Amino acid sequence: MRVEAYTQVQQVYGTRKTTKTSGASKISSARDAVEISGIGQNIQAVKKAVSDSPDIREELTAPLKSKIQDGTYDVSGESFADKLLEKLGL
Repeated sequence: MRVEAYTQVQQVYGTRKTTKTSGASKISSARDAVEISGIGQNIQAVKKAVSDSPDIREELTAPLKSKIQDGTYDVSGESFADKLLEKLGL
């Protein structure tokens, strides 16, 4: 551990070693509390639902996957080109 680095950090934050004071110190009994708003609770519920849902919708991909494996999946080059141009806005 580099002592000079610790000293520099103290200078930046303006912290100094504190000395113990003689005398009774009053101890506070206050506690911190966290309250999440309704919007925050809704966001948490949505995040949980998204994380619990599967990444791939098997009901859509299973038929295509089986056609590809069987060798019966046929893509029309013209249809592909049309969809590509449509997506590009041309």
